[in-house]
Amino acid sequence: VQLVESGGGLVQAGNSLRLSCVASGLRLDNYAIGWFRQVPGKEREGILCLITSGLGTYYADSVKGRFAISRDTTNGTIYLQMNSLKPEDTAVYYCAADNGLFSANYYCLSRNLAHWGQGTQVTVSS
Repeated sequence: VQLVESGGGLVQAGNSLRLSCVASGLRLDNYAIGWFRQVPGKEREGILCLITSGLGTYYADSVKGRFAISRDTTNGTIYLQMNSLKPEDTAVYYCAADNGLFSANYYCLSRNLAHWGQGTQVTVSS
């Protein structure tokens, strides 16, 4: 399994950005997928997790109403749409995947997923 993120960069506050994560070696129609972020000196934070079989979605309070996760099973890509970006959204963003045996809350809060991408930097200027 390989996950490769792209789409990060520098953006002004209030604008939008979409991150992509190309997943190879797994079926996106029967997995847990998630987006996480990390700033230096802090723990990695689960911000959005989705169980593709329908066992729910988790949104961190910090991104609720602004970020959305989606997937395209035809090309094996997971997306993170980020709107109304704030300087505090600055971080390295990671996508991750695992089997979908547990809830979205579990995966995002435990960060216990087997497969991780290398991360992409997002910087939001004020």
